[in-house]
Amino acid sequence: MLYALLRHQARLGWWLAKHGREDRPRNRLLVWLTLKEGRTPDQIKRLFNGAKFAPAMLTAHEHGLLVKLQGSTIDHPGMPEEVRLECPSWAADPLRRRFKEAFRQEMAALLTPAPLDLRVNPIKSTREAMLGALKDLGLRAQPSAMAPYGIRLNERVSLASLPMLTTGEVEIQDEGSQLVAMLVDARPGDRVVDFCAGAGGKTLAIAAQMNNKGHVVACDVMDGRLKRAAERFRQAGLHNIQTRLLASETDQWVKRHKGGFDRVLVDAPCSGTGTWRRNPDARWRAPEEQGLDNVVSLQARILASAARLVKPGGRLVYATCSMLPEENEEQVAAFLAAHPAFRAVPLNEAAPRLTGSAHPDYLSLTPARNDTDGFFAAVMQREVVAAPGVAEMG
Repeated sequence: MLYALLRHQARLGWWLAKHGREDRPRNRLLVWLTLKEGRTPDQIKRLFNGAKFAPAMLTAHEHGLLVKLQGSTIDHPGMPEEVRLECPSWAADPLRRRFKEAFRQEMAALLTPAPLDLRVNPIKSTREAMLGALKDLGLRAQPSAMAPYGIRLNERVSLASLPMLTTGEVEIQDEGSQLVAMLVDARPGDRVVDFCAGAGGKTLAIAAQMNNKGHVVACDVMDGRLKRAAERFRQAGLHNIQTRLLASETDQWVKRHKGGFDRVLVDAPCSGTGTWRRNPDARWRAPEEQGLDNVVSLQARILASAARLVKPGGRLVYATCSMLPEENEEQVAAFLAAHPAFRAVPLNEAAPRLTGSAHPDYLSLTPARNDTDGFFAAVMQREVVAAPGVAEMG
């Protein structure tokens, strides 16, 4: 119910404003019970009876609101489109520019609950074995449409009922996130940096790609995240990962390891617009607290700093869980313009078997189009420059 209320945040607020009522949780619940669950004033009165563990009794003023709402539904023709689609004002224009005629369809998809996606850890098991184990538990599991190690559960389950989570045989990871890790294309023996590792979901996928061989550095500016990630790495049986706490995106560690890595992933902090169906509260919290311009500026600084770690011929992957052009295509275009040593690698070259992207050159996934979280990823390569006086061989 809490998640449902959050998915109707703007509409519930609109109804309260329409009737001149204070916007507080109790009033929101009363509107929800009436307009979405279809309860009558008498039914709600029996719920709000003041008994032990029950809400306080309805006031005459509250009862009057319920009477006024009878016969209405949660949607109203007088609502602005942004309210009806639960789109915060700061994101409306960028998302309209991004989706054009598909804007309503994409916003509607963001109001649906997200499925539960799992990623099989190939160090410990196979997708076929885990599909069988999940079916033995009575669950409707199926292979993910795009991710080679992905499994989708289209039902609500208690995570405690999934023993393969505690053994490290599977991890919870949206299919789109799995595809971002796949684009890193890490090989056994490579040296790899996950520059904004967070809780380590993509780090785990990358290290598994490498079959526990080579070296992965999981970096972040928050020590608590890295400590939680380290526990996940141990549980997954992955021993080729080192954690590194950075003071900032320009930590001296970056300068000392300039040009030392085959692959660098920058899963940048972002507005999180692509995760709204999974985190319905996020659309009302960020990035208003810090401003979208500040988020875009931070992304640019992180990307420019992390790029220093890529060796000639190495790959740089920039990713967000955003669907805003300012954080995605425009951010990459600005980086490439300022860093001529890098070129964009088209998606059909970076991942020839991957289909379904809304963009021909970059990975671009949306809930309505792909039934994943909204994700963006661009693959860039640092060109190998021949030494002066050395002729290229034909």
